[in-house]
Amino acid sequence: MRARLALAASGQRCEWREVVLRDKPPELLQASPKATVPVLVLPDGQVLEQSLEIMRWALHRNDPLAWLETGDPQTVADLIAACDGPFKQALDRCKYPERHPDSPPEIARAQAFGWLADLEARLAQSAFLCGSQASLADAALMPFVRQYAAIDRADWACRPWPRLQAWLAGWEGGALWETVMQKAPAWHSGQAVQYFPAPPAGPPIPA
Repeated sequence: MRARLALAASGQRCEWREVVLRDKPPELLQASPKATVPVLVLPDGQVLEQSLEIMRWALHRNDPLAWLETGDPQTVADLIAACDGPFKQALDRCKYPERHPDSPPEIARAQAFGWLADLEARLAQSAFLCGSQASLADAALMPFVRQYAAIDRADWACRPWPRLQAWLAGWEGGALWETVMQKAPAWHSGQAVQYFPAPPAGPPIPA
């Protein structure tokens, strides 16, 4: 989702092939043997296989919201690293405890709580994680905070993180997120080309 968020914010329009991972098309395996999503194939044949890599590619092309310019670069990098490392691991254990029988879920929740409380503390100092406007860190972390909140929305609402809850609600209620949440049927070879974002947002990436 964060790759889509940056593509939409940047106004990059690309061919959209929605993939069902339990039924991976051979074209995905050919482009990226890792067969994970997202994958972005550039006009020169370069393949971007990491969501953060796609975000940076899109924003370096066009960054109208100044996400790359906002915040101390090291702070932004540290926030993203903590999200993609320890928090993502705890998130997976909270979402799928049956996949981690040797990892007590209460430990994962405690780890997640600590990180989320740190974000709450940052938001007590400014409207966004790195200052008065959104940065790459906000955009990169938001989908994962949203995943945690979605595990149990009632529990999320009861937690003592009013600023973090408001921050997430602000993202979820915005027009940009509405664009990100566009749906598409699973892609198969031969079907009509579909673009993301669906409304025109810029020139398509050439095939």
